[in-house]
Amino acid sequence: SGLDMTLEECAAGATRELTVDTAILCDRCHGGGASGDSKPIRCDTCDGRGEVQSVQRSFLGQVVTSRPCPVCRGFGEIIPDPCQQCNGDGRVRSRRTISVNIPAGVAEGMRVRLAGQGEVGPGGGPAGDLYVEVEEHPHEIFERDGADLHCVVQIPMTTAALGATLPLKTLDGEEELQIDPGTQPNTQLVLTGRGMPKLRSTGRVDGRGDLHVHLEVVVPTKLDAAQASLLRDLAEMRGETEPSLSHNGKGGGGLFSRLRASRGHR
Repeated sequence: SGLDMTLEECAAGATRELTVDTAILCDRCHGGGASGDSKPIRCDTCDGRGEVQSVQRSFLGQVVTSRPCPVCRGFGEIIPDPCQQCNGDGRVRSRRTISVNIPAGVAEGMRVRLAGQGEVGPGGGPAGDLYVEVEEHPHEIFERDGADLHCVVQIPMTTAALGATLPLKTLDGEEELQIDPGTQPNTQLVLTGRGMPKLRSTGRVDGRGDLHVHLEVVVPTKLDAAQASLLRDLAEMRGETEPSLSHNGKGGGGLFSRLRASRGHR
């Protein structure tokens, strides 16, 4: 069975009501399959063994094969007077609602085991387990990578140059994000312990992941005359009216060698 969950529910854990359609014990015959006080009797076809044998001759000699008894279906007993509610199967199908406790830290595709909540076996056998698979909805802000979270924050180029303190919404509430003066594009800030709970295979939560904030510096595409004049004045004050090229190994950090490596050149 599948269970839809949000990122916040996966982080905090949740208790959800789940409707399932499974086979349960027949309450009329209590799993025995017989009507009233009648009892099952031994199958004469297989003599209670639940299987029948057949002998075939081949060039290797006699070959004995076994197969389930077609009369008792392998049970070794037949029910002369079957229960009318379950038709002798000892179980009936029913729709029921169960409470599911989802631990903190679950992720897409994980399965939560509910012991004894599965289907009752034929003839009133013990119930199996029910597995609930988690289906996690995509989040509008955060992208999950295991226990870590990633998000992109766009800042104006003036903020990147001057620095600022910005509000940032996290799973724990609002945090202050410190932007240092001179922040460069593609800078990554890491908020330790602000990610998802780390769920171990034992079901125990061991710490939390981190929140990675990727800063995207936004350069304006349209400027009015006054804004353009201010930027020209700033460029002249900083001596940035002419572009400059970084020399390989001094300012570029081996740019061309990195490009060749990324393209597969040797």
